[in-house]
Amino acid sequence: MQTLADFIKLIMKEMIPIRKADHLLFNLAPFIVITSTIMAMAALPLAKGLQAIDFNIGVFYIMAVSSIGVVGILIAGWSSNSKYSLIGAMRSGAQIVSYELSVGLSLLAIVVFSGTMSLSGIIESQADGWWIFKGHIPAIISFIIFLIASTAEINRGPFDLAEAESELTAGFHTEYSGIKFAFFYLAEYMNMFIVAALGATVFLGGWMPFHVGTWEGFNHIMDFIPPMVWFFSKTLFIILIIMWFKWTFPRLRIDQLLTLEWKFLLPISLVNIVLIAFIVLMHWHF
Repeated sequence: MQTLADFIKLIMKEMIPIRKADHLLFNLAPFIVITSTIMAMAALPLAKGLQAIDFNIGVFYIMAVSSIGVVGILIAGWSSNSKYSLIGAMRSGAQIVSYELSVGLSLLAIVVFSGTMSLSGIIESQADGWWIFKGHIPAIISFIIFLIASTAEINRGPFDLAEAESELTAGFHTEYSGIKFAFFYLAEYMNMFIVAALGATVFLGGWMPFHVGTWEGFNHIMDFIPPMVWFFSKTLFIILIIMWFKWTFPRLRIDQLLTLEWKFLLPISLVNIVLIAFIVLMHWHF
């Protein structure tokens, strides 16, 4: 509700023109960012049959359209003609491009398990148990990597170097005001919802109830809870973890941020995906 209240406040604020900015690109950047976010949200299944588009390559589609947002951020930083904006945009570009690799590999782990890229297909493959439980330790490792890498990708703390207030004022959107700033602001929170919803869908069964093997009575009770309640509960759980990160850990330096990805998360992800492929080949998963 706070996000909605802030958005209403911002659309009523005056838009301050920046005299030496590249006006065409300056005005275009927030639309690129918000459009990519809305396109990604369209593929999320809220309940059985309740999604705008059900692609057979849903995971690939979300990764592809969400990565367009970084173009908008780079354009915003460059066109603002401000050193704070440019440094923030460069940091954000390096951060998003780097951490997308780990996010993609952690999602690919569950694609290997389920044998499909369709989000509805991945959910249906979890009817007898969520992949975080069925996929043994490699699925848990993928989930942890997904949480860390996706938090970095959406510029949330402790990875919020692109808009570090103590260093860069507001980073890539320093020179924006009114509804244009509102688009950046709203896109950040929408991205957090998309990341959490994608994690809930792929790892925690999406709208699928919690079922335990042959416990017919327990499973029957779980079926009474509406699918949308399951979906939003799981999504809010992941959002809570992402917010918990922000208030627990101090902000990293840019070199520490990139070291974490290239020296730790990426090698672990690559070894993990090979391990998962072996488990699937040997039919050792549940």
